[in-house]
Amino acid sequence: MADEEPKPVLVRERLDVCELDRVRMALMNPALIAQKLAERTIDENAKPLLERTMKDGIETVWDRYEMQQPPCKYCEAGLSCHRCAMGPCRIIPPHRIRGVCGADADLIVARNLLDTIATGSAAHSDHGRDILETLYLVGMGKTKDYGIADPEKLRVIAKEYGISPDGKSSEKLAAELGRAMLEEYGMVKNTLQLLNRAPKATREIWDNLGISPRGIDREVVDCMHRIQMGVGADYVNILLQGLRCSLSDGWGGSMIGTDISDVLFGTPTIKSSQINLAVLKEDHVNIAVHGHNPVLSEMVVKAVADPELVALAKKNGAKGINLVGLCCTGSELLMRKGIPMSGNHLNQELVITSGALEAMIVDYQCIFPSLARTASCFHTLIISTSAKAKMPGSYFFDFHADKGFLTAKAIVRMAVENFKNRNPKRVLIPGKPVPLMSGFSNEAIKNALGGSFKPLIDLIAAGKIRGAVGIVGCNNPHVKHDYGHVTLSKALIKKNILCVETGCAAIASAKAGLLRPEAAALAGDDLRAVCESLKIPPVLHMGSCVDNSRILVLAAELGNALNVPIHKLPIAGAAPEWYSQKAVSIGAYFVASGVYTVLGVMPHISGSPAVVSLLTDGLKGAVNASFAVEPDPVKAAVLIENHIEKKRVELGI
Repeated sequence: MADEEPKPVLVRERLDVCELDRVRMALMNPALIAQKLAERTIDENAKPLLERTMKDGIETVWDRYEMQQPPCKYCEAGLSCHRCAMGPCRIIPPHRIRGVCGADADLIVARNLLDTIATGSAAHSDHGRDILETLYLVGMGKTKDYGIADPEKLRVIAKEYGISPDGKSSEKLAAELGRAMLEEYGMVKNTLQLLNRAPKATREIWDNLGISPRGIDREVVDCMHRIQMGVGADYVNILLQGLRCSLSDGWGGSMIGTDISDVLFGTPTIKSSQINLAVLKEDHVNIAVHGHNPVLSEMVVKAVADPELVALAKKNGAKGINLVGLCCTGSELLMRKGIPMSGNHLNQELVITSGALEAMIVDYQCIFPSLARTASCFHTLIISTSAKAKMPGSYFFDFHADKGFLTAKAIVRMAVENFKNRNPKRVLIPGKPVPLMSGFSNEAIKNALGGSFKPLIDLIAAGKIRGAVGIVGCNNPHVKHDYGHVTLSKALIKKNILCVETGCAAIASAKAGLLRPEAAALAGDDLRAVCESLKIPPVLHMGSCVDNSRILVLAAELGNALNVPIHKLPIAGAAPEWYSQKAVSIGAYFVASGVYTVLGVMPHISGSPAVVSLLTDGLKGAVNASFAVEPDPVKAAVLIENHIEKKRVELGI
């Protein structure tokens, strides 16, 4: 007897009645709407849907941001503390200069920042663990839905871990590697294997500072212990642990997540696709996958192609099933499958307000808790799949790799059957899709260069490419949607600086047309000539936010080839619109690895000049890199250009 498809569980109440903000709607007029559209986004396809939300009184992230203004100045400066029941405390000079426990501004700000880094590191590393557990299940023969898509990469990584692949099946090798990698989450080895990818001189810096990570979970627990009242009391010591924890993310959990995703689902290769809200199809069942876990989305791709479900869609009046991506789950599918992308972080509510989306399937991270409320204004179903991220108003499927395809079929069936509930009069799909080129894994870049990074090194040495910048991070309503990413990318490529991007930054550039080979026309003459000869864009999409580890590996390979530490390379990092704890961990492991990193949004640290000074200046004497904060992306490009030119002079090129 065949296994039955699982049934969904309604999480608390279903928000069946759209909660319209009639007061706000009544205050809207055409001039005010036009002003808000201009202030909120540069995404032209998003504007018609944003206009709809304002006219209909459907609340969005921008409305909630406005409702929170002005922010608490103590929280914004990092000077509030609620770590124990003796508080909450605020530092308000000159009279309140210490909390009840005696913590001053420096300590409170540092503890808050360490908490943020630990949370971000835990999020990405736990994502890596989910992928790794799937590899182990494949190796142990406990799931038939997944297999080994890149056996060669599996063998290469196994050798890094000292596991001989000789005479072993891919499944046996997967089980052995899975066990070895799972050990790295604890403290059995007291080190991380993938740290060895970094140049020796960079690793020596970590060892000398005492920030070489000992274990992935170990460092997160250490952080949480230190911020308990009565433990960490020295802000410098606390922030050094933040660097160590972030390194366990970048060179540990995230790198494992990226590598094992490649092993299971295929290492990305260069391919073409389309992007923006116009990838929705009026005559198809539209399903969006949103979140970060490719274990789920891979099965959804398989399910939407199932002949039974395609036939059911046609029976319900649709021409087929159209799958689109959002945020990092979307980037995973875009990189490997060429699945079209509907948008990035701040587009997630607008996909629903198109009135054409039958279901949004979510797993975890970057998912607005308000999505079910937005969906209640339309026929869209919100389907959650992670026990870590249940959402009131959603239909929950407990997704596990051992029954992945069966669960995915049940989810897609639910979406298909919802097509008949769509109101055709409310469908609004604006504009046309923009073409893009994606799939730039390190392996794909190397193959495009003829099998090694030497041509790239030669181009940098010759000055044809002045340097490279990793632009990362999500969207933040503090910044006009996509403006920071797109403006910075355009400014840098004009200066003959190659941009490698991940996550929502890459999606912003894609919507603006910068991920097309034709975008080389916007670059400086030298970079334009290079891109035209290779038939690639001047902005390369390297994957989801967990794939920032690809940028680390690229930097490490360049450093190893030149026999120099990472901090001597003409490279930089930037996060123009970052918002999440994950981005703080990412920025910290970039800087700890020796990469100068410019932020577009000020972290909540301004209440401690000492912490600000340490992060923007003091770290130069420790890890030979630092943070900078510059909200203006044009000015940020100048800072980055100056840094790259300084590194070129130091290298004598």
